Amino acid sequence: MHTPTDEQVHAIDTFRNGHHLVLQAGAGTGKTSTLGMLAASTARRGRYLAFNKDIANDAASRFPRSVLCKTAHATAYAAVGYRFARRLNSPRRPAWRIGQALGITSPVRIGVHEISPRVQSQTVLSTVARFCQSADRFPAPHHVPMLRRLGAPDERAQLAETVMPFVEKAWRDLQNPEDGAVRFDHDHYLKLWALTEPKIEADFLLLDEAQDTNPVLEQVFAAQRGHAQLVMVGDSAQAIYGWRGARDVMTGFDATHLTLTRSFRFGPLLAEQANQWLALTDAPIRLTGTDTIPTKVGLVTSPDAVLCRTNIGAMTEVMRQLGSGRRVALSRVGQTLSTLALAARDLKEGRRTGHPELVLFASWGELQDYAEHDPAGRDLQPFVELVDTHGPEAIIAAVDALIDETKAEVTVSTAHKAKGREWPKVRIADDFPPPGSNQQDDSGRPIPEPVSDTDARLAYVAVTRARRHLDLGGLEWIESYPTAANGV
Repeated sequence: MHTPTDEQVHAIDTFRNGHHLVLQAGAGTGKTSTLGMLAASTARRGRYLAFNKDIANDAASRFPRSVLCKTAHATAYAAVGYRFARRLNSPRRPAWRIGQALGITSPVRIGVHEISPRVQSQTVLSTVARFCQSADRFPAPHHVPMLRRLGAPDERAQLAETVMPFVEKAWRDLQNPEDGAVRFDHDHYLKLWALTEPKIEADFLLLDEAQDTNPVLEQVFAAQRGHAQLVMVGDSAQAIYGWRGARDVMTGFDATHLTLTRSFRFGPLLAEQANQWLALTDAPIRLTGTDTIPTKVGLVTSPDAVLCRTNIGAMTEVMRQLGSGRRVALSRVGQTLSTLALAARDLKEGRRTGHPELVLFASWGELQDYAEHDPAGRDLQPFVELVDTHGPEAIIAAVDALIDETKAEVTVSTAHKAKGREWPKVRIADDFPPPGSNQQDDSGRPIPEPVSDTDARLAYVAVTRARRHLDLGGLEWIESYPTAANGV
């Protein structure tokens, strides 16, 4: 273990003085090592909580025995989940069968759309999932997800009115440990545990990756304040999972706020790149690189990893890499793309699809029209173009041609899936578009629109995955973006 930096010493002192602590730890700043130092600085009993099993196992190998390292789910399982063990291992059932068992048997008409029992069933299960991620005590209409092409407020209200009785029935079903129609999963017992208002027996609690905590876990953690010292660690600028219920709970948490800003992953040139994005996210930190690490920024001809903004961008990149004869791995999104390609094949062959994203489209032409002309469908445009260019069969074949990462020459990943990882040489794919421009300055030059917070965070995650060499690729526009160029 290296000599602690001044920031790490400050964190240890603050922890030993008993203060609740929020530690903003930038990319590569030794977050887990610092937590290990905090744990080793006291003989008190601690608990370490993480959402990811690999991270929890890694911490367990580094922390003293006085600290119990577990995922939130493992903690919930030991308290409540074990009672549902029989239901956890039950066979998979399609959503429409579960819906049938709940009493969903006939279609309903909302506006011009007929909502089939299958779509109603999928909506019920998605609503329960969203409720389980929330801090709410009961399922409510605001947990009902939006359906593509059903965006008007009165249509949404009608959908909620239709599905809520079945949502309540599903939630009652899930509270039976012995038997039930709804497939029971890990988030269900996590929610049931949270509803018991548990007391976690420990002198201090360490919550890792706190920026990705969803409200159900935040509620449990914050409720321990009366009897335990609370420590949150993470990087607010890497809060990129808002779309799946997570939110950054760090910024407003009532505690002493400290930072870790020296990155041990890369050198000063890459820290400068990271800071351009941090400035655009309004993040509370800026990074410094390690002088002895000679990270370069420039063209990379044979990257170890290519990072993309979207699953569709990743598939486009895979097909490009396979076409040039390289052995390719795709980080954990191949199955998603296969199911989308199968759905496209159904639509192209005149059949409706059960894919939850595309269930309300009667034909491929209808989807093409929606993607091209409806603002809500803009995110599907790259997928439509990919299918129109290559065909569903070529996409399915490309997924089948992927190999394990250990044998690949290049790994293709989305920036979301790359979070927490690093590679020597990284290229950013070209599906990170520059901001648009609707206005001009006095000289007639276009004035770019502000970069969205979401895009800036994702770009920050992407550029900080490189250790030795970064090719900005699709993010090269940042070099001439006004605020970045002015060093804001």
